[in-house]
Amino acid sequence: MSNRHTGRANRGRRPGAPDTRAEILASARTLFAARGFGSTSVRAIAAGAGVDPALVHHYFGSKDDLFVAALELPVDPRVALRPVLEGGLDGAAERLLRVFLSVWDDETARLSLLGLIRGVFEPSGRQLLRDGLLGVVLGPLGPALGLDEPQRRVALVASQMMGLVMLRYVLEVEPLASMDGEVLVATYAPTLQRYLADPLPS
Repeated sequence: MSNRHTGRANRGRRPGAPDTRAEILASARTLFAARGFGSTSVRAIAAGAGVDPALVHHYFGSKDDLFVAALELPVDPRVALRPVLEGGLDGAAERLLRVFLSVWDDETARLSLLGLIRGVFEPSGRQLLRDGLLGVVLGPLGPALGLDEPQRRVALVASQMMGLVMLRYVLEVEPLASMDGEVLVATYAPTLQRYLADPLPS
């Protein structure tokens, strides 16, 4: 006789359910924010959601994929930045800025991104933003472009781009807030390209 109707409770970890994906995502956000990307394991995320680690991979693939999902970005930066990385070091700053502006100048995408940026003022959001910006978004520039001192160069690029975000999109300071995108590219690209390619002060 089948035990389906005996009322016996299933033991062990909960199988996939309609809310499983959301619970995994909530656990991931909490742990990534508290511990950072590098110190958070898929096993710990699964334990926090009360599921088997295999379900994390089932819903999200790799840990990198899960981290991108936890950031709730409107685009996958690994896809958006592919043309920047594949084009090599020459002209990389111009390509990077054009991709960056095309995303931020889209009103729908900007609403989601502003939520992430404003999270930097909360302790739980700083780690997510730091790992997201320097790890997932700009981090791949180093190996893909063959940069020496990649960590230092990427941090310098990030300083300029975060400044642009704050003044143009968060504080809406003029004339940056309404400046034409091509003028911004022409203004910022030489500085970013210097950070990427020129010798750095010792």
